[in-house]
Amino acid sequence: MGRPVIKVVAAVIERGGRILVGQRRKSDSHGLKWEFPGGKVERGEAAPAALARELEEELGIQAQVGPEMVRFFHAYPKRATILLMFFKVTDFRGDPQSLAFERIEWVAPNQLPDYDFLEGDVDFVRRLAAGEYR
Repeated sequence: MGRPVIKVVAAVIERGGRILVGQRRKSDSHGLKWEFPGGKVERGEAAPAALARELEEELGIQAQVGPEMVRFFHAYPKRATILLMFFKVTDFRGDPQSLAFERIEWVAPNQLPDYDFLEGDVDFVRRLAAGEYR
């Protein structure tokens, strides 16, 4: 039997040509790495609903989850395989607050590769910065 797959949703939240990213808390696993807001999909939950819930919890915003941009698998050593699903979010209510992060920043897409992202996000970040998902 294969290892379990954990479904993870992430938001590419865009405003004024910039993308919102969050830095994991020092005490979290992969502490101080950068990532896109989101989290695990719970059993029986649809991916867009999971993302809307996570964005409310992590940023205090009510987001209209847009189309799925890409999905891929990533395997961290000695851990379950992760199915990462990225969604575009351009419409939300509220002002994003850093409720679950060390800090959050609005970053120009071409500057994203300058940040120390989670290993599973690195290829996506490179492609996003290169304009592949526009």
